[in-house]
Amino acid sequence: MSDENKKGINRRDALKLLGAIPLTGAMHWSPEALERGKHLLQQDDIEPVPATRKFFTAHEDATVRVLVDMIIPHDERSGSATEARVPEFMDYNLNLASERNQVEMHGGLAWLDTECRSRFNANFIKCTDAQRKQLLDDISWPDKAKPEFSHGVQFFNSFRDLTASGFFSSAMGWKDVRYMGNVFNPGWNGCPEEVLQQLGVSYDS
Repeated sequence: MSDENKKGINRRDALKLLGAIPLTGAMHWSPEALERGKHLLQQDDIEPVPATRKFFTAHEDATVRVLVDMIIPHDERSGSATEARVPEFMDYNLNLASERNQVEMHGGLAWLDTECRSRFNANFIKCTDAQRKQLLDDISWPDKAKPEFSHGVQFFNSFRDLTASGFFSSAMGWKDVRYMGNVFNPGWNGCPEEVLQQLGVSYDS
């Protein structure tokens, strides 16, 4: 990957990147499916109970854990995707997903290994960090990717989308973007008088 991305894609930039993801070839996650997985992520200050894999094989799970942490790594602000239990979120949702989504995920992870074996004679998780980043640099940016990497680009777009969905649905993700929710503001004194006058309204009934 490029020099500015050597520590992984900046999580603050991940939200911007998601807006640029093409719909063609993307996985189709229903709101209901995503909601079913959120309970795995909304635990805070509780020691997580190891989840039993239902969708990923052991090898796929190991690959997913490396890949999600390259997308959202641990930094000085908050933890990584694996620390937010994103792989568990993915596994839970994919187990309930459509056959098309399941095939796309299995196929995409297999594509990573096939491409790595072709280039480096090793599966993705056995490659060096520099080798993995070299591959991701070829599929991370749709506008720059070569046509022969179209399948990898489509897979990575969907995978990155699901990674961000899991992370920013978690308590860790909420804190990372400093989401406050509906917080009561006891110091609010209403709309300024000059603005009320401009609008031609008042609090007097």
